[in-house]
Amino acid sequence: MTEEQRRSRKRKRGGRRHGGKSISRAASAKDNESTSVTASSSAAASSKSRSGSKSSSSFLDKMKARLSGSYFRMINEKLYTCTGDEALDYFKEDPSLFNVYHSGYQEQMSRWPEQPNDIIIKWLKDHSPALIVADFGCGDARLARSVKNKVFSFDLVSKDASVIACDMSNTPLNSSSVDVAVFCLSLMGTNFSSYLLEANRVLKPNGWLLIAEVKSRFDPTTGGAEPDKFVKAICELGFTSISKDFSNKMFILFYFKKKEKQKSKDIKWPELKPCLYKRR
Repeated sequence: MTEEQRRSRKRKRGGRRHGGKSISRAASAKDNESTSVTASSSAAASSKSRSGSKSSSSFLDKMKARLSGSYFRMINEKLYTCTGDEALDYFKEDPSLFNVYHSGYQEQMSRWPEQPNDIIIKWLKDHSPALIVADFGCGDARLARSVKNKVFSFDLVSKDASVIACDMSNTPLNSSSVDVAVFCLSLMGTNFSSYLLEANRVLKPNGWLLIAEVKSRFDPTTGGAEPDKFVKAICELGFTSISKDFSNKMFILFYFKKKEKQKSKDIKWPELKPCLYKRR
């Protein structure tokens, strides 16, 4: 074999070795590309799954909110259009509805720029802590937790040991036993006048009657009561009107004091317009 033939063989062997390495590298690159595509597909699928999960969760939250809002409107309408003893029986049958109602109520109140309960709490703090208070329709009994006064808290359902469940026209308090009676957005039943009669019974002479009510209930242009007729009826019950506050766009505040001597009268109570919420 000549020198030239030996060189030719070496060149061919080297070519085969280099070709094998090129093929190996190409195969490896292809595998890496395949792995990268698979990983990308998996990540995209995972991202899509998370996005779908969030969308589904958001949809369920919205549906729950709508359902809760519907229940609140239904219960609210019931309370405004039935008597106090009917409302008491309604919640006795299903106490969980009380939680649904108050959750909806708190959500509505969160939209108000000012809370009437805060004004009443401030009024009490500006007066003697020795005054005994009866909170008619106390809800979560926030008033009692916010002042130093002795407070009797009444509502249709007791979710707290400090709250007495009862019909507000028939409380367990003794006659002439409290100094302040509070109705904060709680003159709801069709027999609201009987609640005021009960407040008159339990108040001491010269005791205070504080009432906060939704402003639309006293707008004659939309079917509400004349504020002056409402005040006149309470004065005929045996109170003196001390002041009225119409400054808030959401609610009205009335301040009365019980007369020392009272004369029984035939009172013509105005009808208070129910505060019903529209569907959104």
